[in-house]
Amino acid sequence: MMKSTESLRRARAGDLDAINGLVAEAVEDWPLPERVRRLALPAYRYTEADLMFLEVTVLERLGQVVGTAAWEAAETRELPEGATDGLLLHGLYVGRAARGQGVGRQLVEACRTAAREAGVAGVLVKAQASAAGFFATMDFVPVPVRDRDRDYEQRYWWPVEGSPVAG
Repeated sequence: MMKSTESLRRARAGDLDAINGLVAEAVEDWPLPERVRRLALPAYRYTEADLMFLEVTVLERLGQVVGTAAWEAAETRELPEGATDGLLLHGLYVGRAARGQGVGRQLVEACRTAAREAGVAGVLVKAQASAAGFFATMDFVPVPVRDRDRDYEQRYWWPVEGSPVAG
């Protein structure tokens, strides 16, 4: 449940520094060698162009951006067997100080609402292995790897209720 001091809203260009700060915190926590982490970080940062092409939502608490999620239409080849459309939860980042307080849940729910409103079959996420437990608690199911050379291994699917694709 959202507290009265919190609001979910579409991200604006003025939020990019805060959003990219959340991204940097998350990447710092990934179990990667320091050099790999440093080289990977620029690829994960968001720009004004991303705000034009992705749906980027922030959760603001007491005037501070404490979490963000971004999604877009998923590529059909990435979807589970039988699904013809869906949203790809492109990024989900929660600041360290706000973790464990329901921020990620609220952001995932915003993406689910967008999927329902768009009339698509579900939500796909390509997650870090360390996030598997979180997505399991959010009723996402693992998507089997069909092609080891092409498929991202940690893919999870949440079907919109009534969707014929259960994962």
